[in-house]
Amino acid sequence: MKAKESRRHKTEVRRQKSERVYLFSVLCLLFSALCLLVSIPQPSVAKVQDVFGSIPAKFRDYEVILRPDKDKPEWWAGAPSVVRDKNGVFWLACRMRTADSPLGLRGYEIRILRSEDGVHFSKVHSIAREDVPIPGFERPSLLIDPQTGRFKLFACGPWKNGPWCIIRFADADDPTKIEPSSAKVVIGPMPKSYPRDVMVTGYKDPFIIYVEGCYHCYVIGIMRSTERVFHFSSQDGEVWKPVRSPYKSIMDLSGWHNFCVRPAGVLPVGVGYLFIYEGSNCDWYDPVYNIATGLAFTSDLHNIIDLTPDSPLLVSTTPSEHFHTWRYSHWMYVGEEVWVYAEVARPNDTNEIRLFRLSLR
Repeated sequence: MKAKESRRHKTEVRRQKSERVYLFSVLCLLFSALCLLVSIPQPSVAKVQDVFGSIPAKFRDYEVILRPDKDKPEWWAGAPSVVRDKNGVFWLACRMRTADSPLGLRGYEIRILRSEDGVHFSKVHSIAREDVPIPGFERPSLLIDPQTGRFKLFACGPWKNGPWCIIRFADADDPTKIEPSSAKVVIGPMPKSYPRDVMVTGYKDPFIIYVEGCYHCYVIGIMRSTERVFHFSSQDGEVWKPVRSPYKSIMDLSGWHNFCVRPAGVLPVGVGYLFIYEGSNCDWYDPVYNIATGLAFTSDLHNIIDLTPDSPLLVSTTPSEHFHTWRYSHWMYVGEEVWVYAEVARPNDTNEIRLFRLSLR
């Protein structure tokens, strides 16, 4: 009897010991997993450093110009390009974006809007991607020919399902008469000079301005899957040539914009030009779309001096959980103010076009 009880006692002791070993092993695994999670770097959020004085505060007030067609995540209205004609009428071209297409091909329409005051716009024309045809759009660029007074519209997309190119529509007396089927490529990837050349494989998101006797086009050039800034010029808006080296971006991947750097706009300031650019950081959540804005200066339209190398100047004041996007801005003088139209993130993961007014007084 005593021998039987002794065996039961030993069995119970072995069972309890086994359970303790198992529990200890589980706790060790959980602790290791927790340590691993803690050690994995988490994406950061873009922040504007406190080095710009009162400038960021000037962008807190805004007016909503256009919201996306659906108030749902990933639906965007953005990439505004604005001109004012000789009668004082504002014309705005923008890209409308859906959430229902593959990433990179979500721009379904270039929309043209008209306004008497630059604030209240009405849709007057639509260029659908199917009408060109093209798989998708991104940023358009609308301007007025200084010689003829006619409207020029440029855009971008994967031409004939190939590389991203800058396209131009036929000039029109009125933006409502721009013909979708007239689109043709004016800037596209160039052939290699040597087999080992590292070339730009696509161009997108043009900003075009006519200054100092010719057209200047600043575009995103995609080189080794990275977005950088490239500069072209033209006498007529038809034939474009790279300014200096076609291999070299005019801004570097550095500082806060070490993932990508892109052109936004150019504003004459008398002694030169304010060069507005945008970019993102490798540590940010989804740096492909989480874009912030900075400022630079150029005296010759090509050599760029970065004025905000360590921190973006502008991010959304109404971000979502992950996105703080403030991009595709168009800056222009209106009376004694600078008006800035931009695509900005909202709390529900949509983007809208906003107008910011900066007093020159």
